Amino acid sequence: MSDNNSSNIDTSTEGLLSHSLVLFGALGDLSLRKLMPTLYQLEHAQLLSDDLKIMAVARSAFNIDELKARIKDTLNQYLGAEQLNSESLSRFLKRLHYCQVDLIQAADYAALKEKLDAWHSRMTFYLATPPSLYSDICQHLHSANAINNECRIVVEKPIGHDLASSKVINDKLALYFDESQIFRIDHYLGKETVQNLIALRFANPLFETQWNNQYIDYVEISVAEDVGIEGRWGYFDKAGQMRDMVQNHLLQLLCMVAMDPPSQLTATSIRDEKVKVLRALKPIDPEKVNKHLVLGQYTDGQFQQQPAPGYLNEADAVTNSGTETFIALRAEIANWRWTGTPFYLRTGKRMASKVTEVIIHFKASNHQIFDPKQASITQNQLVIRLQPYESISLQVLTKEQGIDKQMQLRRDPLHLDFAQTQSQARIPDAYERLLLEALKGNQSLFVRRDEVELAWQWCDQIRQAWHSAELELEDYAAGSNGPKQACNMIETHGHRWYEDC
Repeated sequence: MSDNNSSNIDTSTEGLLSHSLVLFGALGDLSLRKLMPTLYQLEHAQLLSDDLKIMAVARSAFNIDELKARIKDTLNQYLGAEQLNSESLSRFLKRLHYCQVDLIQAADYAALKEKLDAWHSRMTFYLATPPSLYSDICQHLHSANAINNECRIVVEKPIGHDLASSKVINDKLALYFDESQIFRIDHYLGKETVQNLIALRFANPLFETQWNNQYIDYVEISVAEDVGIEGRWGYFDKAGQMRDMVQNHLLQLLCMVAMDPPSQLTATSIRDEKVKVLRALKPIDPEKVNKHLVLGQYTDGQFQQQPAPGYLNEADAVTNSGTETFIALRAEIANWRWTGTPFYLRTGKRMASKVTEVIIHFKASNHQIFDPKQASITQNQLVIRLQPYESISLQVLTKEQGIDKQMQLRRDPLHLDFAQTQSQARIPDAYERLLLEALKGNQSLFVRRDEVELAWQWCDQIRQAWHSAELELEDYAAGSNGPKQACNMIETHGHRWYEDC
């Protein structure tokens, strides 16, 4: 297996503190599917400090040999046996320790504390658990005297289901940890292309001088998922796409695109600029919500030529559910940089393909000398794709080749594929960067409390507006590009989705 996979993660060990990593929910889906493979990849890339120990915490009655066998099976399943390096695997498994803890039983934490007493005092607690357990875990760690000023805690979304509930969770965390110790994960911030937004914008005057309402017509942020609920009906039907995707992933992408240059590349400076964007987001006028928002729910359809059930026909479905599985909306940022330039956000499940991309649609030239019939293609577009592969492509206009073509224009890409241009056999998963930065204590890729709460405030207002307007769900077939009303909405404002351009 090639070692090239380490080269586009910061390999500097400066500031990489010798931490003890305590992983709660170590045998849950998130840990087995994401975190254990992530830790192995960091081990293989030799990015973990030599003395880092990992304490796996779960309710099951495992001994250490059973745990290691389970983790080895997990790595074989998610990474593939042919991708595992025997020496790296051996080093990684030696780091593992296990403690059986019922997370809601305070008495069980005494055994955990006893095992951790001999470890490095700079603990990183990773809560790969439902948020409903955060309070119990923190309280019991505190009661067991297992928390000190050097500890850190990493928590997953969702941080609540609205502004009020997010404040309850944040208040519970704040009882035991200072904000400087809390690392709230949004895994989109760890994606290589999202990080490249900072370099693309602020290291290239070509783009930064054009990155405003004078030169950009509109911005499109789309996150399409080709899967349905995948057994998560109980969670998703209470959340919907607004809570599950827009409040965190899409708004974080919007902030990265729209923020002003930070004064320096520090957590405080970057997050201060993102907060300014969230504060500048205009509420959607309740009287115009039907012109700025489309909600959808997928019906029976086809995906890859196979029947795909509608949302109400999924396993465990509540057949009268009014939960949105698709949302498209028009957002406006009221500041000097973006006033007049709309941001269109769109996300849905059971779509035609899995794709996450940011499209910057630049304004056409004011002086048009080419055939007026070609006016619709005279905009440059910057396509920033996060998945299924990570790339950046600038769509530029060129002349159609051939002496019989006259001055017929066409759109061609100037394309940057990171896997090819940087000779990478593998682009690291977002969790690899995030977990490494948490161990380093770098909060720049994590979400601050005020970001979470401002995002909820904006989303809550939109939810209230659509409920007041009794906005109806629009049907779209599984395996399609979403409801046609989403096209109507953006076209009403004189714009088009990228795939329709």
